Amino acid sequence: MKAFVAGATGETGRRIVQQLVDRGIAVRVLVRDANKAKDLLPASVEVVTGDVLQGNTLAAAIGDATVVFCATGARPSLDPTQPYLVDFEGTKNLINAAKTQGVEQFVLVTSLCVSKLLHPLNLFWAILVWKKWAEEYLQRSGLTYTIVRPGGLKNDDNSDAIVMSNADTLFEGSIPRTKVAQVCVEAALATEAKNKVVEIVAKPDAPHKSFGELFSAIG
Repeated sequence: MKAFVAGATGETGRRIVQQLVDRGIAVRVLVRDANKAKDLLPASVEVVTGDVLQGNTLAAAIGDATVVFCATGARPSLDPTQPYLVDFEGTKNLINAAKTQGVEQFVLVTSLCVSKLLHPLNLFWAILVWKKWAEEYLQRSGLTYTIVRPGGLKNDDNSDAIVMSNADTLFEGSIPRTKVAQVCVEAALATEAKNKVVEIVAKPDAPHKSFGELFSAIG
C-alpha cells in the first residue's frame, strides 16, 4: 500500500500521516506550503506542492498511490464560497483524479450530522451541505470508499473507547483527532470497512472493541 494524503498539514491530516508512517507505509502528501510541511510532518514523507482546486494537477500528484485519504476542510472565513470550493469542488477534483489513477480506495473524512439541513454549522456557508454533496459524489464515483464522520474533534487524545455507528444514527459526541486518524488508516487495511459510511465518537463507558469488530457491525 502507498498512501496519498490531502490536507496533510491540518490537525487531522497530520495525525493520519503519523499513523501511516508508524505502520511503515509509504506516504505522499499534497500541501500548499512545502516549508510548513517540513516543519509539521515526518521527514520520510514525500511532499508534493499543489491544491485540490487545481484539478488538472492532481492525477500526477497522486501518482502510484493506491489509497487516497482526504482530510481537507474549509477554514473559518468571511468568504461564503470557501466551503463550496474546498469541501465539494476540491474533494470532487480529488475523487476524479483518484479514479483516473486507478486508486484502490478513497477514505474521506466529513462530519456527523451532514444529513441535517437545519444544523447550526450550516449557518457557516452551508458547510455540512457541501460535505454531504462530496460524500454522494464519492459514492457515485465507482471507487471503493470509506466515509468517516467524526463527532466534535479534540486535539488531545484520551483512553475512551471508540463508538462506531451506521450513517445518520449519531448526532452528538466528540472524539480525539488521533482516534479519527486511527479509524481512517484501519479503514484502508480492513476488508470490512469497504464501501461503508461510519460515524464515530469516543465514550469512557463504552466497551473497547477491535477495529474488525467495529467495522463488521456496520451495515
